Amino acid sequence: MTINPVLVKKVLNTYDRHLVNGRRLARLSRYLRGAEALEQDTTSRESKRRKLVERVAREIIENLITSDSRNPMVDEIKEALSQELNTELIFHYPPSGEEMKIMVPGPHGPEELGPEQREKVLGKLWQMTLNKVNSTML
Repeated sequence: MTINPVLVKKVLNTYDRHLVNGRRLARLSRYLRGAEALEQDTTSRESKRRKLVERVAREIIENLITSDSRNPMVDEIKEALSQELNTELIFHYPPSGEEMKIMVPGPHGPEELGPEQREKVLGKLWQMTLNKVNSTML
């Protein structure tokens, strides 16, 4: 008995979407629980815009960077980061629900970055994403 590769790919894509939606729902429930405790603050337009930019950037990093979406903004961010670091990066969430893994192609397959390198790459990724989102928002 053979399994059609197209069906396997569809199942894996569906599974990936469910994982992303699960993370999104968990974040939303944490946000709603935390929103009850926050006071009504009167912030300026600029600080509200900054918060919105940070929220969009976080969403891009947590969901779109690791997915196979063909979002042009995500593709530009990944390409700019790869060019700056002179290596291709692979972003992946393990099925066990751990934090995002960042890997580089190695001689024996993908190799995970060390903690110092990971923090450096995440810092660059965060700044590039913030700048990109800020420049494209009205």
